[in-house]
Amino acid sequence: MNISFDSLYADLIEQDFAEWQEILPAQLEHAFDQRQHGKREEWHDILASLPDVTASDIDIGVDKVRIGKASDIDEETREALFQLLTSLHPWRKGPYELFGIHIDTEWHSDWKWQRIKDHLSPLKNRRVLDVGCGNGYHMWRMLAEGAQLVVGADPSQFFLVQFHTLKKYVGEKPIHLLPFKSEELPALTNKFKGKGFDTVFSMGVLYHRVSPITHLQELKSFLRKGGELVLETLIIEDELSDDKNNDKQQLLLPEDRYAQMRNVWFLPTPNLLIRMLERAGFKNCRVVDINQTSIEEQRKTDWMTFDSLENFLDPNDHNKTIEGYPAPKRAVVIANL
Repeated sequence: MNISFDSLYADLIEQDFAEWQEILPAQLEHAFDQRQHGKREEWHDILASLPDVTASDIDIGVDKVRIGKASDIDEETREALFQLLTSLHPWRKGPYELFGIHIDTEWHSDWKWQRIKDHLSPLKNRRVLDVGCGNGYHMWRMLAEGAQLVVGADPSQFFLVQFHTLKKYVGEKPIHLLPFKSEELPALTNKFKGKGFDTVFSMGVLYHRVSPITHLQELKSFLRKGGELVLETLIIEDELSDDKNNDKQQLLLPEDRYAQMRNVWFLPTPNLLIRMLERAGFKNCRVVDINQTSIEEQRKTDWMTFDSLENFLDPNDHNKTIEGYPAPKRAVVIANL
């Protein structure tokens, strides 16, 4: 795929991640060789066809990440850009506005950011890793908070194309997306010498992993000593208890599908989630948000016309999935290393 990672390598060296810079070129080449997608040429053509226009104004710190103004381009160019953007359907994470074109994504990812942002240690001058980042919406919000470096990881090459579609008009910034799962990222062996990411996000990944403890250990390997983990995952409801000897350490293991997803494994209670983090070596673990996903936050739009959350819930009771399990409820836990 005709995407350059040269600026990533330069940023990695500048930010003391030479270990990754040495490993990633061969790893990326291998990934593109081994994961041949049938639409790769089509995606390449879309990136090559994006009009060369300049954004007069950019604001990535607002809920609808905005790049450029409608007045920056003429109607013919806007229509051509609109057709290219719609050809990258489905747009799942957002929302975005690109030269006056509103990309109304499936997820109101801005709502999640609003719920968690005030609980984070300030991201200014921090090096941030976002595992399972999708097309990178939250990465832009992290960069807007003043992060020195933002690296995302998501195995979807389609999301990589959506990310670079937007990045083309932002210009060179210390924000990058790697087409990898978290388990494919190199470990940082010198993190206890001050190296490693200052903040690591994993939002919407843990319940997809067959071994959740392994995922927590991976996240730990990316953090510097004293760094911060921001973890969001599906849970089943239970009252939080300060009595560790009396808490309900329960989990839901779906029989087959959960909200029509086959790859959902473990939904713990908040107390069990805290215990898992502590057993993995994290400290100061605290639940900062619990929220049931609504059909207003995740829904069909003109930019994502496939089935969405409403189709996966019991039509007579939106507090249950179509399979009869508790409807998706997500907890955000912040912990330190």
